[in-house]
Amino acid sequence: MWDRLDLASDPPPPGELDVAAVLIPLYDDNDGVTRVVLTKRPDTMPTHAGHIAFPGGRPDPGDDGPAATALREAYEEVGIPPEDVEILGYLPPIHTVEFKLMVVPVVGRLPGTPDLVPSPREVVRVYEPSLDDLADESRWRYEDWNGHRVWFYDLEGDILWGATALMTRRLLRLSSY
Repeated sequence: MWDRLDLASDPPPPGELDVAAVLIPLYDDNDGVTRVVLTKRPDTMPTHAGHIAFPGGRPDPGDDGPAATALREAYEEVGIPPEDVEILGYLPPIHTVEFKLMVVPVVGRLPGTPDLVPSPREVVRVYEPSLDDLADESRWRYEDWNGHRVWFYDLEGDILWGATALMTRRLLRLSSY
């Protein structure tokens, strides 16, 4: 799976929008199934409350680019050690309409099934769906939402949608799923 990813090797240049970065953490479980780590944000969060998301957020002053931001946030949110992540590349950035934000998706490979430790302040649930399950088109739908066409995916009683759904679909397309 890893050698089939067609990713950009460099992050996009900064633009006029605020920037955030997310880590798309991929790993092969003990059965050789490729999985991705997603989180559910608490309803108490000031932005994206209750949303399913990849670990990530806005840069801190000490972050040296999107990969550093994504790695720091993944460690803070679910305890993925930055040194355990092999950066594979970048998906095209997503421009969110609601928050006027450019989100840079950083794709990373973990050495095996991670020992995730969710931050209770930032994460209420962790999902680890397989890429095969995410590639099941019968679980996806494309609908109007506030005047925009948006992807939705039924994920274990929750809904993956918006920018995270778009990133997921781009990952699946680039990985030949």
